[in-house]
Amino acid sequence: MNIPAKFTKRLNENLKKYQDIIANLKKRDANESDTVTVVADILQEIFGYDKYKELTSEYAIRGTYCDLAIIDAHKKIKFLIEVKAVSVALNDSHVKQAIDYGANAGVNWVILTNAERWIIYKIKFGKPIEKELVSEFNMLSVNPKSEKGLEALFVISKDGQEKSSIDDFYSSIQVKSKFIIGALLNSEEVYSLIRRNIKKLYEDVKITHEEIADIMANDIIKREIIDSEESKKAKKEIEKILKRLDRAKEKNTKSDDAESTDKSEEISE
Repeated sequence: MNIPAKFTKRLNENLKKYQDIIANLKKRDANESDTVTVVADILQEIFGYDKYKELTSEYAIRGTYCDLAIIDAHKKIKFLIEVKAVSVALNDSHVKQAIDYGANAGVNWVILTNAERWIIYKIKFGKPIEKELVSEFNMLSVNPKSEKGLEALFVISKDGQEKSSIDDFYSSIQVKSKFIIGALLNSEEVYSLIRRNIKKLYEDVKITHEEIADIMANDIIKREIIDSEESKKAKKEIEKILKRLDRAKEKNTKSDDAESTDKSEEISE
């Protein structure tokens, strides 16, 4: 991921200061209100948002208010942010609260934080509504020299939002999921490759696709990887992408054929 210099510069200039601030907040067991104030300052000085124009604490959701929301120039919410006191250990009930806020507000991206720990979720609006953990980091242990570690911070920054980096980041996570890899392994193309190699190595041994599939399912790949709902979704996603690629290939072939025909007619004339 191409992380711009202005982001890393801002991070390097402010990270140590806020690590010290967070550590001091923990020592004095600061309350939630003080933690929200620090989170807002971090969003401005590290993540690049104008806290007077792009942050709001007045977004109502079914009679209550979320702690913070990041908004764009059109007042559209990009992230809902649920903040807990710095000494509070984030747990499943906090996650549920944050996800419920996002679901009720129709917002895809939710951040849960206590200033030290930051957790980013994507809400999938379907029946039922689902959530997916996209990334998390600890502000006290962030290594500004690690590009992989910086990605998690960059994608929620203003710089990252301007490049829609969080969508690319999320897509890369999906592609590398165990369910996608499992679906690719448990495919006819892989069975054919295995058969060809077995035949090359052991000429007298015969093995069918069905036998390979059975070995894959029972001895190599975990059952959850090939039989779970996530694996079925991964398989459908791969099939959808392959169909889209086939359509694009077919379209290009027709275009090339049409171009060749036109050139042939020009030559004939």
